[in-house]
Amino acid sequence: MDSRMIADFIRRLTRRRSPSPAISRSAMRASRQVIAPSPGSAAAVAIATTTVMPSGRLREYARTARAVGRLAAITVWVPLSVGFEAVLLLVPGTAKIRWTRMVWGGLCLLLSLRIRVVGRRAGGVGGRRARQNGERPVIYVSNHSTWLDVPVLGTVLPSNFVAKGDIEGWPIMGLVSRIGRTIFVSRQRSTTGRERDEMLHRLMVEGDNLILFPEGTSSDGSRVLPFLSAFFAIAKPPRLPKGKGPVEPDSEAAAIAARPGMTPLIQPVSVVYDELEGLPVNHARRPVFAWYGDMELGPHVWQLLKWRSMRATVLLHPALDPDDFPSRKALAQAAWRAVAAGAAELRQNQPQPEQDSAYACRPLAGMLPQDLERHGG
Repeated sequence: MDSRMIADFIRRLTRRRSPSPAISRSAMRASRQVIAPSPGSAAAVAIATTTVMPSGRLREYARTARAVGRLAAITVWVPLSVGFEAVLLLVPGTAKIRWTRMVWGGLCLLLSLRIRVVGRRAGGVGGRRARQNGERPVIYVSNHSTWLDVPVLGTVLPSNFVAKGDIEGWPIMGLVSRIGRTIFVSRQRSTTGRERDEMLHRLMVEGDNLILFPEGTSSDGSRVLPFLSAFFAIAKPPRLPKGKGPVEPDSEAAAIAARPGMTPLIQPVSVVYDELEGLPVNHARRPVFAWYGDMELGPHVWQLLKWRSMRATVLLHPALDPDDFPSRKALAQAAWRAVAAGAAELRQNQPQPEQDSAYACRPLAGMLPQDLERHGG
């Protein structure tokens, strides 16, 4: 009995299992499920164009070197270009307006910031002669989420900015803004009339178009804040009290504004930063661009300089005629709805019709196909 148990134990211990069939490596690879983007898709293009950078310390060295090089180039470009613009202030005509676009376009080029434009810009370059010939002024109203909005819109739109008065006192930006003919507003009741008269003079006499940020501040880029109707006072003056007739124009600007068809058009503009190093920007990456609240400008600029490439999309909506709206509030609401809807669409990275979009074809001049059509190529 004991011998049989011992023999059975030894038999179990030494029993060899039947060998499993051998599987070659090639067969194993063939059996694996391969997940790959379809050829020609956006994902396939992004993968093909993505450059693999060294990880860890080497990658950080490369990013820092990139930022230093760009900062050095910007330090050279801005003083030279702005200095030349200061000379152009003495020259009549639209040369200073066109050169301002080159200043902003050069800055975007140094930042590796591409600009895609969807839609058509209302109005022309402007200038005194244009107003004398009856060209209608345009006020562009846009959402505002970062300081990058200024060079982007300054490249695309031949206009001057209306900015907060405290920017005028900034060490470098204040000087650049003054030479760039920025209009500063304080939003104080005591200066409202003077500031409105200055904007009216620039629109009607000097022939400038203007860019406004009616949110009154910058946001985090995930939404568009409500537009303040006070920003539309220049295009939609308050109604006169009952029993009072029209007031005689008390200035050259008011006389031009009183002409039929010279009320400034309002063109809503949506700006969204939708690509970072060739990949779509999602909710997690949107803070890379956003500059708002009490964020420091210097650190934000330094971090942006480290990225290889970026893209902004500017969506130009159909222009609004203030005469079609009963009040400033209604006009502000219509402009806000257009900008908010456009920005939401762009944030979803939806493709835009190719025939309706184009990249700024000359980064230094900020020229679009529309400009080439106007100037005969």
